[in-house]
Amino acid sequence: MLIQTQFSIFLINKPGVLAQTLNALAENKINIIAMTMMDSVEHGVLRLVTAQTTQTRDVFKKLGVPVNETEVLCVNISNQAGAFADVAGRLAAAHVNINYAYCTAGARGGRTTGVLKVADLKKALKVLKNAGPMLSKKAKTTKTVRRNRGKKS
Repeated sequence: MLIQTQFSIFLINKPGVLAQTLNALAENKINIIAMTMMDSVEHGVLRLVTAQTTQTRDVFKKLGVPVNETEVLCVNISNQAGAFADVAGRLAAAHVNINYAYCTAGARGGRTTGVLKVADLKKALKVLKNAGPMLSKKAKTTKTVRRNRGKKS
């Protein structure tokens, strides 16, 4: 688990613009750790975390695209049902707000990277470090609460 720089790039919403941006990163041998793309009528917002922050910044300067940088929390978790829910639940219990989140589809070793933009990075780090391992290889089960729907016992 570590704090990484996330780049938010504003791209014109037309064919080839995303490909051009990703090709520029590939040509500079920049590895993408995680990314997400959102769109609107006029532009798209590409959010990504890379393994080479300085080189990524240089590529975007050369491309002349509008870009914002922010710190995000990257959490290495099991690639299984409930793993990201476990992280979100731990942060919720500590009253740490998650502004947005996304994750990779999975990596070698059955792991994935969850990217979280949280309101309090230091508190989130402390909560997750002190909580122990994130969801073991065997999926944890959660108890469901049954509600009494007006029936008397």
